[in-house]
Amino acid sequence: MSGDPATGAAPPGARPAGPGLDWAGMLRAGLTHLRLTPAQFWALTPAELSLMLGLGAAARPMARDRLDELMRRFPDGTRGGQDG
Repeated sequence: MSGDPATGAAPPGARPAGPGLDWAGMLRAGLTHLRLTPAQFWALTPAELSLMLGLGAAARPMARDRLDELMRRFPDGTRGGQDG
């Protein structure tokens, strides 16, 4: 089921996915902040929209020991006097 691409209206018989899911707020964020068309908005899954909005679990920053490991494996070097 898809909504009305011209108006951004929810599809007929659409029910909230669960308590706390703010469809109006999500639609507003999709149309205004992401500049999606209504058709593009309704084609997304909630998970895709959340990812585009930067919501949900973020990747943890790299720890110093992981950076050190990568620096050992891939050391900076020079080729012909230029970094690379």
